[in-house]
Amino acid sequence: MKCASPEQMQALDQVSIQKIGIPGLVLMENAGRASLDAMEAALGPVSDRSVCVFVGPGNNGGDGLVIARHVLQRGGRPLLVFLKEPEQFFGDAAINAAICTQLKLPCWQLQREEDLQTIKETLWQKHGEYPLHSVVDALFGTGLVRKVEGLYAAAVQFINSLREDQGWPVVAVDIPSGLCGQTGRALGAAVQADLTVTYGLPQPGHYLHGGPQVGKLVVADIGIPPVCLAQARLPGQVLDHKDTAALLRPRPRAGHKGTFGHLLIVAGSEGKTGAALLTAQGALRSGCGLVTLAVPADLNAIFASSLPEVMTVPLPHSSKYVSAADYGLISELAAGKAAVVVGPGLGLHSESGPLVRWLYRDLSQPLLIDADGLNLLALDPAGLASNAGPRIFTPHPGELARLSGMSIPQIQEDRLMAARWLDGRIKNSEMITVLKGAGTVLCSSQGNWAINSSGNEGMAVGGMGDVLAGIIGGLLAQGYSPWEAACLGVFLHGRAADLLAQERWQGFTASEVAAAFPQALMELLTLQQ
Repeated sequence: MKCASPEQMQALDQVSIQKIGIPGLVLMENAGRASLDAMEAALGPVSDRSVCVFVGPGNNGGDGLVIARHVLQRGGRPLLVFLKEPEQFFGDAAINAAICTQLKLPCWQLQREEDLQTIKETLWQKHGEYPLHSVVDALFGTGLVRKVEGLYAAAVQFINSLREDQGWPVVAVDIPSGLCGQTGRALGAAVQADLTVTYGLPQPGHYLHGGPQVGKLVVADIGIPPVCLAQARLPGQVLDHKDTAALLRPRPRAGHKGTFGHLLIVAGSEGKTGAALLTAQGALRSGCGLVTLAVPADLNAIFASSLPEVMTVPLPHSSKYVSAADYGLISELAAGKAAVVVGPGLGLHSESGPLVRWLYRDLSQPLLIDADGLNLLALDPAGLASNAGPRIFTPHPGELARLSGMSIPQIQEDRLMAARWLDGRIKNSEMITVLKGAGTVLCSSQGNWAINSSGNEGMAVGGMGDVLAGIIGGLLAQGYSPWEAACLGVFLHGRAADLLAQERWQGFTASEVAAAFPQALMELLTLQQ
């Protein structure tokens, strides 16, 4: 599914209105009706129920007024709370405000915080006569850029109190008020929603930090013509079942292990053999035909006896950590492989650093760098521009901070911006960053970006990143492009964990996620049939 920034979404609205000729009033009407449809689908009919709508000063408030009108049409009892006098509205919102005034819908004008107590008492009275169906937050949309303060902050806190103290469901129009549509960060006070209905396309803030406050997200079609979306050529997307299923390729029935690629993994050191083994498990579960582990010679017995499906090559000049002295042998091993993964459990020994940098510089095939491999590359950031082929970085925020020079708070403040750290710096081949964490972000040096929608908090245990590195590496070896492999790997890795979370919401391990990967893959395959 395509994903748009707030500015891109506003531009699509304007193109639909100004170039195509669809009146803004029609788009607002469609938005309000679609919101009510989603409300009834999630929370039941509004007939003989009351719906309290908090109306902000802009088009978001206009959408809320449309909802109120149609609540009345469907036999419900709308109650309006204005944070701006109806006479002061403008444009399409003013038209809907005038209609609601003519319909004499019950309303309050919120002028001071003390008015909220009166509203609460009235809602309780109405609740006795017409049980409250929901509270609608139509204060601010995704275009909000300033901090929510004063009476608006009090209204946001009041909406949250109705949800927390009374258990009344909260429905957000477009995005929970107070959240930044680009980053998902709260701009001061922010509404906690149970259901959010957004229009046309989702925006980054719905999935990044804002995800927990969004609740269930419904993306409603409000009539923006497909031609407008096509002409916009939006580079962003949300990784979901439909789009990732479209990336899957059929496996020929006559195929053999050589058909499905050979992956080389350079990983492991004393005390960190598990990371290399988890990477190999991820690669095998991805469907990769052959996997070879290049490992320190003294540790080879551990690898050879732990995972019999994997071939191992003991590096003669590497005892307990991988040494640059084995660069020649590793280069020979890589020459016949479709892709290479370097870094998991590698350690930070001074002899390993040159090896990682040389492989990064010299290998022409796709190379994924993870964990300690990233930390070793960060010691020589100038060398990042010297790469012979496609590269995939899979950092967590701390590793990206070391690579990019940004601080962790800067990275977490705007994860999408941070994941684009390579923009303009490297142009000779595709470079992809997979910024791990809740709402994993993927960015390509070719301009594409994506936000993952799968995964859960149960994944916050050691080894998950190692499995992901192996999965993406295995997909690379099978012939998927770096972008395809990254998108498929990230989504299916999270989906495998989601399947485990259906049984237990925590306590599953990285190796169990690897084992669940084929089941997640089968889900996608069924969507192709």
